Amino acid sequence: MTTDWTNTTAPDLTMIETMAHEVIAAFPPEFAGAAAQVILRVEDFAREDFLEELEVHDPLELTGLYDGVPLTEKSASEPQAFPDTVWLFRRAILDEWASRGDVTLGALVSNVVVHEFAHHFGWSDDDIAQIDRWWE
Repeated sequence: MTTDWTNTTAPDLTMIETMAHEVIAAFPPEFAGAAAQVILRVEDFAREDFLEELEVHDPLELTGLYDGVPLTEKSASEPQAFPDTVWLFRRAILDEWASRGDVTLGALVSNVVVHEFAHHFGWSDDDIAQIDRWWE
């Protein structure tokens, strides 16, 4: 059986955002309230200032980013000047999905969303790696 790909297009920004919102909606209740306070943004590529700050030279290497102050570091006496935001970068996600070839797009989007929200909850990359060994 062959698949007719002639009318198939790559998932757009809206589709990736919809998938991400479905992941967030499935968060356990103890995380749902805090997650609802975070803005979700989906762009094709990370902004130059993000790439420079993280010393990432190839924008296809950055699939997502948490931009904010983790809940474990927030202080009522020091209000934050900007909203917490989770960024997803569509082209990098699609590139990783295509190059891996062993995961569904939904699973990859879910992994990126959970990883970035974990930073919002105050987990380090090492904390996340103990739970989610995605790269294996």
